[in-house]
Amino acid sequence: MLLNGASDPILCRSFPTFLNRAALFWFSNLPASSIASFDEFADLFVNNFAASKIYVRDSDYLSTITQGQHKSLKDYMTRFAKAAMEISDLNPEVHLHALKSGLRLGKFHKAIVVTKPKTLAKFRDKAIGQIEIEELREARRLEKLLPRRDDDKQGRTNNL
Repeated sequence: MLLNGASDPILCRSFPTFLNRAALFWFSNLPASSIASFDEFADLFVNNFAASKIYVRDSDYLSTITQGQHKSLKDYMTRFAKAAMEISDLNPEVHLHALKSGLRLGKFHKAIVVTKPKTLAKFRDKAIGQIEIEELREARRLEKLLPRRDDDKQGRTNNL
């Protein structure tokens, strides 16, 4: 309509036909004769619904994702993969750099610095090995805790 040179009154009257749900409700509650031009109407609309805009993330967003002091590597890799999937045409080198940069300092980080994996596949291979180690350690830690609780229960029943 803009290309065909439609006037403000035509634009203002036709625009609401493209609205639904919240936008139509918002439009219906505007005071009668409160808008002087289509430009004013468009500004009001954009200002009211700016927070609803779908933001497309770029590769810079990946630098905000970090492992966290007490988070597992598996958790970090999962969160990072989810964020990376939202970025179209992500350069694999940028992906790898951001992934390595978000690691918390520690043994795995040092191993990555030393081995310098050049591809995502090589990094993932190293990460999978580390995740298996972390999960094994966690399983052993839980094993040590469970028998103690059982021993406590047996001790209580024997004393009764």
